[in-house]
Amino acid sequence: MKSDIGLIGIGVMGENLALNMESKGVSVSVYDISSEKINKFISGRAKKKNIEGLCSAKDLVDSLKTPRKIMLMVQAGKTVDDIIETLIPLLNKGDIIIDGGNTHFPDTTRRTKYLESKGLLYIGTGISGGEEGALKGPSIMPGGSKAAWESVKPILQAIAAKVEDGTPCCDWIGEDGAGHFVKMVHNGIEYGDMQLICEAYHLMKDLLAMSPDEMHLVFKEWSQGELKSYLIEITRDILAFKDEDGLPLIDKILDKAGQKGTGKWTVISSLDSGVPLTLITESVFARILSSLKEERTAASKVLLGPKTEFMGDKKEFLQDLGKALYAAKIISYTQGYQLMSAAAKQYCWNLNYGGIALMWRGGCIIRSVFLGKIKEAFDNNPQLSNLLLDPFFNEKISSCQQSFRNVVSQAVLNGIPVPALSSALSYFDGYRTECLPANLLQAQRDYFGAHQYERVDRRGGEYFHTNWTGHGGETASTVYSV
Repeated sequence: MKSDIGLIGIGVMGENLALNMESKGVSVSVYDISSEKINKFISGRAKKKNIEGLCSAKDLVDSLKTPRKIMLMVQAGKTVDDIIETLIPLLNKGDIIIDGGNTHFPDTTRRTKYLESKGLLYIGTGISGGEEGALKGPSIMPGGSKAAWESVKPILQAIAAKVEDGTPCCDWIGEDGAGHFVKMVHNGIEYGDMQLICEAYHLMKDLLAMSPDEMHLVFKEWSQGELKSYLIEITRDILAFKDEDGLPLIDKILDKAGQKGTGKWTVISSLDSGVPLTLITESVFARILSSLKEERTAASKVLLGPKTEFMGDKKEFLQDLGKALYAAKIISYTQGYQLMSAAAKQYCWNLNYGGIALMWRGGCIIRSVFLGKIKEAFDNNPQLSNLLLDPFFNEKISSCQQSFRNVVSQAVLNGIPVPALSSALSYFDGYRTECLPANLLQAQRDYFGAHQYERVDRRGGEYFHTNWTGHGGETASTVYSV
């Protein structure tokens, strides 16, 4: 009896996805370059399950029903290309390779075109949810060869998380690298959400002098209201967790953050697309700054700031902090959706923005009740250019605005860094401002480089140059925008 799907890469995610598939009635063949991993898995967690372990890529291919479907759960980069080259001579026209790793979307676009030229089909799919999601139901974001979708749809939707009405958190995203692009934006928003929560924690700890147990109670309350989300819930649990000596484990963890690069990709993509992804960018830089632990320790002894002293009402400030967190979260998703919109235009993808919010409602790291409102916003207006212009989010950020300003002001006055919160507020103020000081900036550019400017009293698209010093000529530089 041949298997429904093959899976290469028996790491944490691969193991759990294989078990998830098998639990949904899907027969699975698995292969890994490490025979030890295969043997351990087949004799352990996969014992007596409809999962077959194979010793080679050829054996894996031979064990599959046609059209063959093979999912790669391996490290992104050269390893994926190497496995693809190994599989190509073993496969037949119409067979499908699925990359479920954290691949950079241009690589998926390249591989899709390459494999299609060989008569094969390729899907690059983002998978979010970590170890638990892979086993119980992740959010899955497939893109690539559209012709492959109907063949893999039953399996991917079966193993995906489901929302309340049973809708799977998995649907076709778009051609080429669209699936991995949306996953990249998801990861960027994840960076932002995590940094915002860390800044709220920092304010509670250093400004309000709260203990982890006290903070746990605040996050417990937040996890039951409009801030309810996976990241708020795990923060609640982390703050209550005790080490072996009974003391809070959080206080013993080194404040030096790591990253795998997907946040950086999101930021670079935003720069290439001309989208002001300020909050996520600051979240990436916050991790980089945290990595300078030794320098920060030395600097803390010589660079002085204000004395931290909170004189207000603690309960009121915590209410403000919750509202500021919600407002900044709106900004984070606003920027993420603007980036997806820009990419859709650039790469001719027909992205379903409400559907993407639905896919993120369950299984993934950024899942939250908040996402239901984003889906409603795009259902009401599929052409919505900015979430802040949706009536619900407009009203919400207006009602949170004063709290948002109070929190950022207190942080600045007390010398507590809040790069994500403050950049979110600056973006909001910049976006709602009709006249920004870019007129002066354009004058400066024209002064030193003859880059020209437009005038408010002339029609758009007409450019002017001024001989500011009287010594320059009338020749202007070419108008360009990067």
